[in-house]
Order: sequence, then structure tokens, then C-alpha cells
Amino acid sequence: MIHKTLNDREPVPNLTDYATMQASFSWDAARAECAGLSDGGLNIAFEAVDRWVAAGRGEAIALRWLGKNGERRDFSYAELARLSDRFANGLQRLGINPGDRVCILAGRIPELYITALGTLKAGAVFCPLFSAFGPEPVRVRLVKSRARVLVTTTLLYRRKVREQRSDLPHLEQVLLTDSDSDEPGIRSFHTLLEAETDHRPPPRTQPEDWALLHFTSGTTGTPKGAIHVHQAVIAHRLTGCWVLDLRPGDIYWCTADPGWVTGVSYGIIAPLANGATLVVDEAEFDARRWYAILDRERVNVWYTAPTAIRMLMKVGAEALHGHDLGALRFMASVGEPLNPEAVTWGLATLGRPFHDTWWQTETGAIMIANYRAVDIWPGSMGQPLPGIEAAIVQRRSGGVDRLPPGEEGELALRMGWPSMFRGYLEDEERYRQCFAGGWYLSGDLATCDANGYFWFVGRNDDVIKTSGHLIGPFEVENVLMEHPAVAEAGMIGKPDEFAGEIVKAFVALKTGYEPGDALRKELLGFARTRLGPAVAPRELEFVADLPKTRSGKIMRRLLRARELGLPLGDVSTLEGEHLKDSDA
Repeated sequence: MIHKTLNDREPVPNLTDYATMQASFSWDAARAECAGLSDGGLNIAFEAVDRWVAAGRGEAIALRWLGKNGERRDFSYAELARLSDRFANGLQRLGINPGDRVCILAGRIPELYITALGTLKAGAVFCPLFSAFGPEPVRVRLVKSRARVLVTTTLLYRRKVREQRSDLPHLEQVLLTDSDSDEPGIRSFHTLLEAETDHRPPPRTQPEDWALLHFTSGTTGTPKGAIHVHQAVIAHRLTGCWVLDLRPGDIYWCTADPGWVTGVSYGIIAPLANGATLVVDEAEFDARRWYAILDRERVNVWYTAPTAIRMLMKVGAEALHGHDLGALRFMASVGEPLNPEAVTWGLATLGRPFHDTWWQTETGAIMIANYRAVDIWPGSMGQPLPGIEAAIVQRRSGGVDRLPPGEEGELALRMGWPSMFRGYLEDEERYRQCFAGGWYLSGDLATCDANGYFWFVGRNDDVIKTSGHLIGPFEVENVLMEHPAVAEAGMIGKPDEFAGEIVKAFVALKTGYEPGDALRKELLGFARTRLGPAVAPRELEFVADLPKTRSGKIMRRLLRARELGLPLGDVSTLEGEHLKDSDA
């Protein structure tokens, strides 16, 4: 365990007494802390920017944009409010109605944030797309969402949309962020904004009105469109405050791409709803650049992914040389379970431990976390957010059975939190299958110890059974990563006529180590010594990189499909050979 000792020179944590708050919490009280609308309504964009303007903090910096070529631009809360009003007015002039979908296909450019906030103010539904998607994943999402407006760049439009325009009958307008020319069906984003006024009446959205549409991939079939409502901002604001310890005036950096749910929930909404300054870096991942940003911008709170942390570990501490990270008071991780080595590396190298968080596209906000004032068990997901009831369950006909501490089962959440998704777009049956007996069933296998800490085991479809033993990938991967040569590890079950399945590991090495038979034998023996022969990998293959989603999750099913010659399924969220666009 890492025992917390808080620095007297730093602000007191927003959540100091976890047990008391857990016992006394009410979502109604959390709702009352939002500004709200005069008619009892709720709007995410109003809570993110306009409330701060009304409170006299309009000149505070809301967004600090760092261009990949050295550009730098600050946007105040008042400026974001004005620009998003203009975009909402422009959407109305284009005939966009409440509930219509507005998609954006772009990297981390200022227009993305204006689009998100303006769309929400207009009562339309904001739907982000990965800028690294190929033409087919873009087409599928535009078709499924029935988007009427797409905001994108000239290059992305030409490469990924133009040739498919005839297949998109609902797409009426494309707004280009870097073009001044208007032609049928295509307009200039900035010309549209310049033609509108700065002012707009307050939004008229209600808490249950649709606000966000996030596409998430399953192991089979087409992507699922998870629907979230304006009431989700209650959980965004609260988790930003209690989990990430954000407060007005903080400098905050979330490295997630806005095409992924983290890049919206915690890359736009939560920091702005807590009055922080959001740092946005357009450039690709580079360890020295990242350390320079943390130093130069005096970042207080940093939210990144295990993929990025492991890449920093792989580069080594020399990239940190000459940089002062003394402004950092909190570091957190999301996207894939955080290996214990990454937690302790952060403490040893950066002076702070990384705090793991667990949530999903469907939950909309952080559900389980390690908090700033609470001790950390490295490798644990942490404890549920106050207001969230989590349990380990076993499915049965018509419901679930709760399992006692220490037993492995499916992680479930009691229904009723405000950011819970309200459906899969046009797939009601798929949505219903996610619930049983009043619980949301996550599909993640985990355990809960006697102290209330949750521990990730694996996805339902990742766990293997070998010689009668159930084995989760995380345990095996953690052990392999303890070896000094291993940068990343992934595990699958491979069919075997005697054992049913055997464990096969895929390993990416750190710089300075070369693959070979000797190292393979050493790693297999290393794992066997620590895990025992029943659990340890029987085969090991060296790879340059593990296939990962752009949110940082290892795609074990892709490893399995390639090994066994099976169909790859949906790979639209697959990351390239290297981490790109800083979207860890």
C-alpha cells in the first residue's frame, strides 16, 4: 500500500473523508450544485462556460491551445461563451433542430471545442469521430448517426468523406474549418460564425434531452452508439471535483483524443464545469514535449493513459532532465487497468503516484477510482464514487447474485446515476441485455476485497480456462511487466487438445533489449516462478507493438483472431503502429 501524506503547502483535497461522504451522499444534492436553467432545465454547455461568465469569471482562461508548430492561443470563458453562441445560432440558421446530430472529424483544434459547446447549446446532439478513422469507419458512423452536419478540415474531407458523399443522404452540410469557399453542401466554418451575433437566449434543454452520442466498438458487429443526456454533467462535474481534485484556476491537461469519450467527458466538460484552465496539445506524443508542457504550463492535474505512461517508462528518466514538475499535485490514469509498476514508477520518478480510474463509455463518467486523500493499493481500480453502488455478481436467470469479498465475478453497478447511458442508438435489445435485476452489467470480471477495493481480472471474453483453472490476463501481464526487459505484455488463450487452452503471451520489449530464444526462455521461466505452472504462459512471442485501441486498451481479441486465423471484427478504433496525435 502507498500511504498518503498530504503536503501542507497544497490545497486540501476536495474529497477528504471518503467514508463519511459515501454514507451521506445524495444525487439530488449534487444536482443542486449545478447552476441549472431558469425553467428547471439543464444544459452541459451552460454549466461548462456560461455559468462562470455569470459568476464574474468570464476573463479567466478556459482553454489554452498549443499548436503542433509552436502556436499558442488562450480562450477565456467569455470568449468560448460568445463563440459557442455564434455556432449555435449558425446551426439554427442551417435548420438544425433539437435532437439532430452534429458530428466532428478533426484533431485537437480550437474549432472542435467551439463545435461541442455550440452544438449542446443548440439542443442538438454532439457526436465526435476519431480523426484517424479511415473512410469506411467514418461512413458507418455518419450513416448510423444520421448526422445532418459534419465539421471537419479540408484534408480530412477529401480523404475520408468526399468520395462517399452520395452514400450519406442525411448529411446536408459540411463545415470546413480551414476553407473560406462556399459551395453547395459545403460551407466555411468561420464564415458561418462571422455572420452570427455573439448573443443567444439561454438553452432550453431538459435533463433527459439527448446531448452526446459516443460510438464504442464491441468484439463483433457494427459500432454501438451510446446515448447520453444533459443530466450527465452532474456526474462530470462531481467526478472532476472529487476524483481529479479540480477547482477553479487549476491548470489541467487530459491527453485523450476528443474522438474518444474521455476526451469529451474529461477533456472538455469536467474541467470547464469546475472552472479550470484546460491545456490542449495538438501535437503527436513526444516524451520531451510532454515533460516540457507539464513544466512550462505549470500543470496541476494530469489525466493520461497506461499506454502513455508505459511509453514514458520505456523512454527513461533522461527525458525528464531539466524539467520541474513541482506544480503537479495529482496524476490519474484511464483506458486500461494500470499496472502496479506504473504506479510506483510515477512515485519514484515524478514524485507522485498515478491514480487508476475505472469507467466505460456506457457509464459516461468515472465510477471507481483511487482518490487523492485515500491510500492506494497499486494495481487496484480503487473504490466506488460516493453515490455509486458497485458489486461483484454472477448472472442468473432473471437477475444476479451478489458474491462475497474475494470471489471473482462480473462488476455491476446499481442503476440510477445521472451519466448512465440511456440507450444504444436504434438497438434497444442490445441495450436491454446490459441490465439485470436493477444492475448494469459491465462485462468486466473483477474481485472486491474486504476493504472495499476492486481489482480488475479481465473482460468476460478475455478470461481463459486451462486445465480447469480460470485465468485473467491482467495477473499474467502484470508479472511479465515486472521483468526489466518488458515494456508491454498481452495474453490470450490458445486452444490445446489436452488443457483445453494454454496461455500465450505477446511481449513488446524496452529499448536496449533484443528478442531471441534466450530471452524467451528467461521470460517464460520468470513467469513460471512467480505464477506457477498452471497459470504461467506456455508460449511467448515477441512483437514490436501490441494492438491497442486509440484509448489505450490492449485488443486481446485481435491478438487471438490473428493467432487463430479468425475474422478480425470491428477494428475501426485500432491504433496505428505508434501512439499518434497524443491521444493516449
